[in-house]
Amino acid sequence: MRLSHLTGRPWENRLPVGVGARWGCAPQRWSASEHGAFADGSGWNGVIERLRADGYPVVAPADPLRGPAADAAALRGVLAHIPGPKILVGHSYDGSVISLAAENDPTVKGLVYVAAFLPTPGESALELMNKYPGSTLPGALDPVDSPLPEGTRTTDLYIQDAEFRHQFAPDVPADQAALMAATQRPIARSALAEKATAAAWKQKPSRDIVTTQDLDIPPAAQLLMARRAHAHITRVGASHSVAVSQPARVVRVIEEAAEATR
Repeated sequence: MRLSHLTGRPWENRLPVGVGARWGCAPQRWSASEHGAFADGSGWNGVIERLRADGYPVVAPADPLRGPAADAAALRGVLAHIPGPKILVGHSYDGSVISLAAENDPTVKGLVYVAAFLPTPGESALELMNKYPGSTLPGALDPVDSPLPEGTRTTDLYIQDAEFRHQFAPDVPADQAALMAATQRPIARSALAEKATAAAWKQKPSRDIVTTQDLDIPPAAQLLMARRAHAHITRVGASHSVAVSQPARVVRVIEEAAEATR
């Protein structure tokens, strides 16, 4: 998602934007967005459709969900193929990833966090989630022990099917939430404990959508992170799946971020 070539004219002259767990965009091209934990790129469909209708090309590549350092490296590979200025958008866990991937990247002109983590170096997503009461995520998780090619093992975390809608998307229609549960991508348990090594929000203008009915990241924790980042805050009465339940609100913030970096 990104920056300066925005005008009211057709998309060729507009800044590419990214949606979802994260994304990048470039003038006269497209934007790349990645999902966070327990989701996939389809969770950004409503946002992508609206951004494209407004002239912003968007792409939503898969997030490996292995850890901020590895996932940021994968994101940088995507961004390297998108010329020009960009705005990065991160949802949930992926806030940690865009905060690292955008560090010292002059083509990233702004950051948008959506119900996301904004860690400072030395902090982990797990630590921030537990900073305030209110998250019921631990009790809804389904850990799966998986072998790795090198002979070691890892633990992947899913949300239990029976708990998914209540935990992740209570403001999404039941049939749609059931599809989201079936297509969710797991996150490595170690990814949530991995400490941040960079915070691009210290260098770049940021906007933060704080979801006041969130059962994953407590709203108080979201506000703490947004305020210390001096982010422009938009409070939305929504669950963690705000991009699905209220895509128009998310699009408005993303487009405001792009306009502000003209």
